[in-house]
Order: sequence, then structure tokens, then C-alpha cells
Amino acid sequence: MPRTAAQLPRAAPPQTAAERVLAIDPALRKTGYAVVERKGNDMRVLTFGVIQNAPGLLPSGCLVRIREQLSDVIKAHSPTVCGIESTIYVQSFRTAIVLGTARGACLIAAAEHGLPVYEYAPREVKQAAVGRGAAHKDQVAFMIRSVLRLRETPPPDAADALAVAVAHFQNADAHRIQQREARRV
Repeated sequence: MPRTAAQLPRAAPPQTAAERVLAIDPALRKTGYAVVERKGNDMRVLTFGVIQNAPGLLPSGCLVRIREQLSDVIKAHSPTVCGIESTIYVQSFRTAIVLGTARGACLIAAAEHGLPVYEYAPREVKQAAVGRGAAHKDQVAFMIRSVLRLRETPPPDAADALAVAVAHFQNADAHRIQQREARRV
């Protein structure tokens, strides 16, 4: 006797693969980083922190240290993609160059490990975290603590990196794939 649909055994729902993003807020002296995993709608923070370079360290030494520290994070947590905050508009070309070199060290670390890299504008990152693109660092940190259910408020640079991860996952929806691919660096 044939069974109705209600009587048939139910197949287990398909398991979606977890995506792990290495999220970076680049700077020469304080580079924020985070690794966040998303499976379905659940986001879980695996690690976050700030790579702090001493004021006396030459810029070239800072770049090497940023690349090495990020490489260690990648080896420890095996992210599948990298999200990075794009360079902000600055009035000083010198500041832009320094930020660009720090960003380059981050991109090299990701590229050495074969991670596809996506970039997000600072306003977009703040929008993802707070709901408006002109938020202050302390507002971003407070909201990230709430959104990701952290026990303590992360340092500002790490909070910015966590916000990059949130922005990345918000942009990972199927209907945004074309826009996302256009951001690939």
C-alpha cells in the first residue's frame, strides 16, 4: 500500500557548510582581526584581537609583524575567506600610504594561504554593526558585543574587525553574489 507524504520518513535537512571569515581592520600600529564562523544563521566568534606594534618599531618591521601574526591566526583557525575594510578617505597622502602598506601586508597574508579576499567600505561596516554608517567606534564595539553575544566589549580595533565579519556575512546572501564577487580583490 503506498504511503502518503506525511507517512514517508523525513530526510534530514541538508547541512550547510560553515564559512569562516578572517576579518581585518588594517592599520600600521593597531591592526584588528577576528575569525568568525557562520553556519546557517548562527555566527560564532572563534578569536579576535589587535596586533599592536610598538611606536619605536620601524614601519617595515610593523608590516612583517602584521603578516606573521595574521599568518599564525590563519594557520590556527583555518578561515575560508577574508574580509577587509577598505582604505578610508584621508586628507594626507602620507597617511593614505601608511594605511595602504598595512593593508598590503594583510592582503599578502591572506593570499599566501589562498583565501579569497573581499573588501567593505568603512560606512558599510558601521551600517552592518550599528544600523547607520556614521557610528562612532564605541557604538560599534557595544553593538558587536550584543550581536555576537560576547561576554565583554572588545577593544575598538578588534570590534571593527568583528564588524567586517558581520558585513561579510550580510553580503553573502545568494541574491548578492554578483555584488560580492565584484568586491573581490
